[in-house]
Amino acid sequence: MKNLLKKFVRKKVKSLYENRIGSYFFKQKGHCPCCEQDVLFISRHQWLRDFFICNNCGSIPRERALMLTIKNEYPQWKQLKIHESSPGNSGHSRLLKKESLSYLETQFFYGKEAGAIINSIRNEDLEQQTFKDESFDLVITSDVMEHIYDPEKAFKEIHRTLKTGGAHIFSVPLINRFKPTQRWATKGENGEPIFLFDPEWHGNPIDKKGSPVTMHWGYDIIDFIHRHTGAECEIVYYDDLDYGIRAEYREIIVAKKPKQ
Repeated sequence: MKNLLKKFVRKKVKSLYENRIGSYFFKQKGHCPCCEQDVLFISRHQWLRDFFICNNCGSIPRERALMLTIKNEYPQWKQLKIHESSPGNSGHSRLLKKESLSYLETQFFYGKEAGAIINSIRNEDLEQQTFKDESFDLVITSDVMEHIYDPEKAFKEIHRTLKTGGAHIFSVPLINRFKPTQRWATKGENGEPIFLFDPEWHGNPIDKKGSPVTMHWGYDIIDFIHRHTGAECEIVYYDDLDYGIRAEYREIIVAKKPKQ
C-alpha cells in the first residue's frame, strides 16, 4: 500500500511538472565550447535552436557553433583585438569578455551620439562606425545581420575596420536557404520599420520592444558580402552532438579580409 501511494504521488508530481515546463525531450553529454567544461546539453522543447541549453553556462547551439568556429579559424583568439556588436550575456560572448586580452563590446543606441559611451557601453551603428581603418582582428555578431536596414553599408564598414587577414565571424538565420535573399523591411522617415511582409520582431538586450527583422537571408549571403567587400567568404556548418551543436539555422559565416 505504501509503495502504491509513493507511485501515485510520483506520477502526480511528474504530471504537474510536465504541465508547467513541458515534458522532457532530449539530452546529450558533451563538451561545451563556451564554458569549456564537460556538461549535459538539455532541451525540453523541439525547437533546439533556442532551447538546447548547456546545463553549466546556459549557451545555445548557435553560440557554441560560433565559439567553435572562432577557435578553429583563429586558435590565437585570446591575443587578438575583438569587436563584438550587440552581444548578450551568455555563451561565446561571456567567454570572449573573460579571456580576450582586447575585447570591445558595442551596442546601437538609436538617436544617441555615435562613438559616445552610454551606460558604460560604446554606441556604434554598424552602418556608419567611428572606428579607424583596420582596428580589429575579429568582428563578431550573433543574429544581428538580419536586423540591418542597409546591409551593404554594414558589411563594407565591418570590412573596413578589419585588419588584413582578419574576419567577420557571425551567425545569422539563413531562412531562405537556396532561395534568393529577401528584404523584409525598410526604414521609415523616423527610423521606424516599414514591413514589406508580415511583421517580425526578435529580442533585443537593450530594447524591450525588440528588433525588427529586415532581411530574410539565403545561402547567397556569401555572394552578397563578396560582391560588396571583396571578402573571402564561406559558410561553416556543424552538426556535432559532442559539442551540443544540433538545431535549425546553425550555420556560421566567416568573411575574411584577404592578405595583400
